[in-house]
Amino acid sequence: MLNFSREKYLKVTGGAVGLREEIEKVVDKVYEKGFKNIFLIGSGGAVATFYPFEFMINSTSTIPAYAEIAAEVVLQNHKQLSEQSLVILSSLSGTTQETVAAAKYCKEKGATTIGLTGEYNKPLADTVDFPIVNFAENDFASDGNQLVLYLLIFKLMNKNGDFPRYEEFAAQLEALPERLIEAKEQFEDKAEAFAAAYKDEPYHMVVGSGNTWGRAYSYAMCVLEEMQWIKTKSIHAAEFFHGTLELVEEDTSVLLLKGEDESRPLMDRVEAFAEKYTKKLTVIDTKAFELEGINEEFRKYLSPIVTSTLLQRLSVHLEDKRNHSLEIRRYYRTVAY
Repeated sequence: MLNFSREKYLKVTGGAVGLREEIEKVVDKVYEKGFKNIFLIGSGGAVATFYPFEFMINSTSTIPAYAEIAAEVVLQNHKQLSEQSLVILSSLSGTTQETVAAAKYCKEKGATTIGLTGEYNKPLADTVDFPIVNFAENDFASDGNQLVLYLLIFKLMNKNGDFPRYEEFAAQLEALPERLIEAKEQFEDKAEAFAAAYKDEPYHMVVGSGNTWGRAYSYAMCVLEEMQWIKTKSIHAAEFFHGTLELVEEDTSVLLLKGEDESRPLMDRVEAFAEKYTKKLTVIDTKAFELEGINEEFRKYLSPIVTSTLLQRLSVHLEDKRNHSLEIRRYYRTVAY
């Protein structure tokens, strides 16, 4: 595969699943203290990664969950955020200004805080009660971070009596990195073909729902816009027919991210519409990938990580075909703002 290091990928993802014992000890301590709700707080791609987990908690557990943008939550005076809240924050660098400020704000509120990050001795790790650290770089950070979240969130739900098959689920996560590599390999030709066909495309619509909505949001904003400077709109499938459909023409690029959760009929509806009105429809459907050894009932939860691992291949090929490095920034962390 183009610009892919199997060794590096397995180091990052293996490091994540290798944190299982540490994560479960953190969960035990959190439950000993007690909490009444969960806040998932981050900025940009980090909060987008939390959106599917908010969906999973609210559709699987009795624990109220709120995914919030870091910069806003410190201004909102959210009435559900209190000393009885469990707050999970995420920043790969550990230095994201808004997320660190949110961590300090939550600590002042008396909330219990967990920080997911790539390094110790950085502001986020130094601020939270429980830092969970797994080294990663931008190319594979999303998969590693999601694996940590699967262990953390599903153990929390298990302790709450909502997900009794946690042990089986966690064991299957250990084999998932190899299955994700197989999915990448299966998708490689399609990713290259997409990049070749759309390298000069000026505008994309990226549609998701349920467990894939966060991936649609982040891929549009954090990759196609930030890393490739391509005008893109992320649209929730449930909202597609309340405005955005009017912009679809036969030459409009529409990228659908289909998962396997309860919201899939929303994506089916958008797909049926797009097939009629555009010649530039691309569908990434997690059902097309076998994921050997993963139980059928767990697949819906894994749609976000399968989708993100496939989108990584689109990004690599877009970078190559467009001769536009994924590392170039005009403004982000480059100028004062």
